[in-house]
Amino acid sequence: MSMQEDGRAAVITGAGSGIGRAIALGYARIGVRAALIDRNEAALGETAALVREAGGFSKEYVLDLSDGGAIPPTIERIAADFGRIDILVNNAGLGIGKSPYDLELDEWDYVLNTNLRGTFLCSRECAKSMRAGGGGAIVNIASTRAFMSEPHSEAYAASKGGILSLTHALAASLGPDKITVNAISPGWIETGDYGKLTEADHAQHLSGRVGRPEDIVRACLYLTDLGNDFVTGTNMTIDGGMTRKMIYVE
Repeated sequence: MSMQEDGRAAVITGAGSGIGRAIALGYARIGVRAALIDRNEAALGETAALVREAGGFSKEYVLDLSDGGAIPPTIERIAADFGRIDILVNNAGLGIGKSPYDLELDEWDYVLNTNLRGTFLCSRECAKSMRAGGGGAIVNIASTRAFMSEPHSEAYAASKGGILSLTHALAASLGPDKITVNAISPGWIETGDYGKLTEADHAQHLSGRVGRPEDIVRACLYLTDLGNDFVTGTNMTIDGGMTRKMIYVE
């Protein structure tokens, strides 16, 4: 599919690397123009170069989502640059691995402001453009950490749990404007050297393998497909069955 055959515009946060970069390339390959957001300017440039190689069109916007005041003007600029916003993928997120006894208030706020407040503000601002254009689709990248945890992940888990609740609340509020809002909860998605994974790593999954960024890309394309306007307010857990596999220590 060429750009002329689609023509929609997508905003992708955390597009500088990992899953966000893969999502940007996924949309480029089907002709969706992409506004790439990340706090790392150099990484954004690398993603943009890959989008061009894939035959797509993108523009880069350097933004730290913890700066709530900077989000509305950035989205407003994107809407002006692209003429419309049809898709938003709230992918950006971070965590601080620290004991709850030692986690500082500003560290808690940084994680929650980036992951949860950033998701809300990007959604609200993009929804304004979507409403004016007759509708759109929002996808929030949550995590299986919203319903299972390792120690010292309180701020991250709280932010991802909040994203799941925010998803169905926004779906209720934005539904009358023909805007769908859904979440994806990835499990173990390897964004580094896949070849270094062990058989034991893969065996933790019912699917028999660790996930790849492309597994999340396909879900994003499904949830933002123009024909899937009946799917809203839901969460897709994409973890190879890891959260459903009982593991016994011998």
